[in-house]
Amino acid sequence: MGLVEIIPLGGAGEIGKNCTVVSQGDDMVLIDCGLSFPNEEMFGVDIVIPDFTYLIKNRHRLKGIFITHAHEDHIGALPYLLSKLKVPVYSSELTIAMLRQKLEDRMDTREVKLHVMNPGDTVEIGSLKVESIRITHSIPNTTSIGVMTEHGWVLFTADFKFDFTPVDGKLTDLARFAEMAEEGVVCLLSDSTNVERPGWGPSESLVSEGFRKVFTTAPGRVLITTFASNIHRMQQAFTVASETGRKVAIAGRRMEQTVDLCTRLGYLQVPANTKIKLDEVNGFPPEKIVILTTGSQGEPMSALVQMSKEEYSRMRIREGDTLIYSARPIPGNESAIWRTVNRLFRMGANVIYDSPTPIHVSGHAYQEELKMMINLTRPFYLAPVHGEPRHQALYREIALGMGYPAHRIFTMVDGLPLRIQETSAELGDPVECGRVLVDNAGNEGISDEVLRDRASLANDGIVVISLAIDPEAGEVVGNPEVMAKGFSGPDKALQLCADTVYDTIRGLKKSELQDVDFVRHTIGDVARRQFSRRNQLRPLVVPVVIEA
Repeated sequence: MGLVEIIPLGGAGEIGKNCTVVSQGDDMVLIDCGLSFPNEEMFGVDIVIPDFTYLIKNRHRLKGIFITHAHEDHIGALPYLLSKLKVPVYSSELTIAMLRQKLEDRMDTREVKLHVMNPGDTVEIGSLKVESIRITHSIPNTTSIGVMTEHGWVLFTADFKFDFTPVDGKLTDLARFAEMAEEGVVCLLSDSTNVERPGWGPSESLVSEGFRKVFTTAPGRVLITTFASNIHRMQQAFTVASETGRKVAIAGRRMEQTVDLCTRLGYLQVPANTKIKLDEVNGFPPEKIVILTTGSQGEPMSALVQMSKEEYSRMRIREGDTLIYSARPIPGNESAIWRTVNRLFRMGANVIYDSPTPIHVSGHAYQEELKMMINLTRPFYLAPVHGEPRHQALYREIALGMGYPAHRIFTMVDGLPLRIQETSAELGDPVECGRVLVDNAGNEGISDEVLRDRASLANDGIVVISLAIDPEAGEVVGNPEVMAKGFSGPDKALQLCADTVYDTIRGLKKSELQDVDFVRHTIGDVARRQFSRRNQLRPLVVPVVIEA
C-alpha cells in the first residue's frame, strides 16, 4: 500500500481558515476553503485566507474541492482560489447556491464547474472516493466528508453537533457513520471548538422559546442580530413572529440575499403575510415589528453598527427598542461588539445578550457529543482540528481517557502533513503554508512589514525627516527638517532627533555622502534609535533625501 497524506493549510491550531488536502499518489482533493477574521492589530485588513502556494504548485494533482457547508470559515476563500485554479467544486445544493452568489461578485461563474453533491452521494476522483454524510449544524445541508483511501476512510466531521430535534427535522445519518466504522476509518479529523464544554449541547430548536419570551414582553420593536448564514435561527424568528403577531423585516444586504435565496430553494419557510420590506416598518405599531439585522460581529459596514452610529439611512434606533444578540463572538471581535452594544444602550435600546431561556445555542459539539462521534466511527487515528491549541490539548486528554494510546492521537499544525502508511503514521516535513491578508477592497497580500508600519502609525504616529545633499560634491546642504503627525513625545524630542541626525551625517565620509541610499538608511536608523532609546517610542520614521 502507498502513502496517504493529510495536509492542513488552515484550520489546525486555529478557529477559521479551514482548508485541508488529502493526497494519495497522483490524486489530491481539498476539503473546505475558508477564511478567518483579522484581530485588532491587523489594521486595514478585512479577511485572512490561506496561502495557496502549495496548491498552485500541485495544480496538476488537485482533482476536486469538496465543501462541507456554507459558513465563511469553510467557503469564504474559494473565490480567491478559483481565480487562480479552475478546479471542480462539489457540495450540497444550498452550499453551491450560496457559493455561486458569492463568486458572482468576483468572477464569471461560467468558468467554474460547480457540482451538487447531496448527502449520501459519492464521487470517484482518480484513486480516491469521496462521500458526503448528513450531519446537524446551524446551517442546513451540512455534511461530513469521507475520503476512501488505500488505508480506509479519512473522515472530516465538519462543524457538527448531534441535534435530535433539529429545526428542519433532518437528523444526522448515524447509521452511515456506524457503517463507515465497519468499513474502517483510518483517521478522524474532528471539530474541537467546544471541547471545553462538558455534557451535551442544547438543541437549536430551544431558541424559539427564547425568542417567544422576548417577542411577547418587549414593549417596542425587536431587533435580532445573528450571522447572515444562520438559516435555522432566521427560520425560528419568522415562525415565532408569525405566532405572536409580529411582522419581520430584513436590514443588511447579505441577510436579504440569504433570505431570498433560501426561500426560493425551500430551505426557509416564511409564513404568509409575515415578511415586509424595511421601508414598511413605520406603517406598523412598534410592538408588532421584528427586524433581522447583520452586524453580530461588530462589522464596521454592517447595518447594526451603522444604526448604532446613527449612520444607517434606512432606519434609526428608537428608545424602547430591544436587540437580541443571538450569536457568539468570534475571538478578536469582542471589542467591536461591545462598543456597538454600549452605543445601543446609550440610545435607549435594551440589549439582551444572555438569558436563562436560550437566545443562542452553539452549532458545535460538546464533550459528550465528541465522545459519541469517536465511539460511533471507531477511528484508528485521531486528529482534532477546527480548534486552537488548548482545544486540541483537551481533546487529546479526553481521547486518552477513552483508552486511545498517545501515538495514535496527532496534534495537527497548519502546513505539517500527517503521513499515513500501512502500519504507521507520523508528522512529516512542513509544506509551504501561511496566511494571506486581504484589505477592504479585496486586494490580497498585505505584508507583515506593512502591518508593522500601520501599528507604528497607530501607536506612535509618523515622523518625516528631510535632508538635502549634493551627491556629486558629497556635501550636506542645509539642516535636516523634521515634521510629525500623531507623535506625542517630549517637546524637544523632534529637535533633538534633528540635531543627532545632522551630527551623524556631518561625520560621514565624502564617498558615503555620495551614496543617496546609504544616507537615507543612515538617517532612518539614527532617528529610530534616538526615539527608542531616549523616549521609548517607535514612530514610523520616513527619511527623505533631496538631491540638491
